[in-house]
Amino acid sequence: MKKKTEEPLQAEEPMVAYRAATYSPLSLLMGESLSPPSDFDLVKIARGGIAKQKLLSLARKLSLTIQEMADILHISERTLQRYSLDTFIKTEHADRAIELAKLYERGIEVLGSAEAFNKWLRQPNYALRNQAPLSLLDTSIGFTMVLDVLGRIEHGVFS
Repeated sequence: MKKKTEEPLQAEEPMVAYRAATYSPLSLLMGESLSPPSDFDLVKIARGGIAKQKLLSLARKLSLTIQEMADILHISERTLQRYSLDTFIKTEHADRAIELAKLYERGIEVLGSAEAFNKWLRQPNYALRNQAPLSLLDTSIGFTMVLDVLGRIEHGVFS
């Protein structure tokens, strides 16, 4: 009688990591990029400013009105409307736009879709004292709070 030899079970790393091509708001602000941007890339972009046209594209992805985008960027709605599409928005506003794009990507990652994130952004949240996350995005502390809640949701903590 032959003995059956069992091969040891072992896991191996894949030779290639496959990933579905998805739209990235950060790539919208940076221009098309094949690799994820480093923090140094983001600093360079913020210092150079972001074209109004790219800001408006980001606002459309988030279903934000011009007024909501202006509030987040700390710029008056009228000033934002006056800029031509190719005008570059200053560093402090560009920095906030980059943070918004990063938040959007994180929200899609955690909640599964842009639609789910956009809906979640506008609904009162118990963890945020029944305020809509969107209402907190006018401050850097508010961005941090919203990111924290997304992290809690991701890990299954009641939020």
